[in-house]
Amino acid sequence: MARLAALVLLLAAAAGHARAQPPLPISEGNFNLHDVRFNDGESIDLLRLHYTTLGEARRDASGRIVNAAVLLHGTSGTGKNFLAPGIAGNLFGPGQPLDAARYYLVLPDGIGAGGSTKPSDGLHAHFPHYGYIDQVELQYRLLTEGLGIAHLRLVLGTSMGCMHTWLWGERHPDAMDMLVALGCMPIAISGRNMLWRETLIRAIRDDPDWHGGDYDAAKPPIRWLETAMPLNAIMAGNAERLQQAAPTRADAVALFDRLAVGGPERDANDMLYAFASSYDYDPAPDVEKITASLLAINFADDLINPPELGVMEPAMRRLRDGRYVLIPPGKTYGHQTLAHAEVWAPYLAEFLAQHNAAP
Repeated sequence: MARLAALVLLLAAAAGHARAQPPLPISEGNFNLHDVRFNDGESIDLLRLHYTTLGEARRDASGRIVNAAVLLHGTSGTGKNFLAPGIAGNLFGPGQPLDAARYYLVLPDGIGAGGSTKPSDGLHAHFPHYGYIDQVELQYRLLTEGLGIAHLRLVLGTSMGCMHTWLWGERHPDAMDMLVALGCMPIAISGRNMLWRETLIRAIRDDPDWHGGDYDAAKPPIRWLETAMPLNAIMAGNAERLQQAAPTRADAVALFDRLAVGGPERDANDMLYAFASSYDYDPAPDVEKITASLLAINFADDLINPPELGVMEPAMRRLRDGRYVLIPPGKTYGHQTLAHAEVWAPYLAEFLAQHNAAP
């Protein structure tokens, strides 16, 4: 594993303890799996799962790791999203909820993201189709087979990772003590959420340069971004902050133009697979299988997970030990509040304290 000196400095600065605290150990590595078969029957000869770790593993007398937590990122993100100052600076510093001097934090890159195997590595549209269940089962293999972690103190996920968290609780109920689901709902993708996803998927497929996914690397499809990026800003942001960014008609048109050309580095196939992979997500029938303590946090101004659907309250009543927090508008940013851990970290800290979470 390679030491990431730059990330060490980032975390030290973000936590505000650069002079007082020694550098925290941050490493990254790959776990390779051969002849992987996905849930729909498709397979791949070699699958690379990339991960970053923060902190050091502590073991009991039997050699069992006792302080591990896994943090699961959102759609089209990577595990290193959690190292951004807005998150790391509120979670991983001394005395903060997930103090990296106490926890061994594993930040995986999902299939199709970051350093893990993805369509843009070469297979393009011939990459096997994967779902959220495949993601969770491969995360489980990474932790158990690759890193030797038999039991987790915590599984925490944001957005797509939030949905993975619900599946983790159902499919591996004895694998963790606590679950924290940030920014999702425990129902199948449908309604406005599905309309948004299908719009992005069709924008990619209808791009004249997509060519069925076998496009020229020198001329990748980017016209789909003209639809995807402004729509993402609408869905993931909130009305108040968008109004502040574009207070006049001319400002709004200019903002649209900036968004439409922002992010051509996103590979079209990688994005299409990422958004399409939610096809098998539906934890609703099996919520009672969850035995770990679960904290769910959503935001009242989140268009992707609108509280007016009334999904969360009945789902929480089906849990053995569940708490639901709906953060009202004010200091929130819509779905993008996930990147502002200062808003939700206090609820996480309270939950961990109530469940004696110190490893």
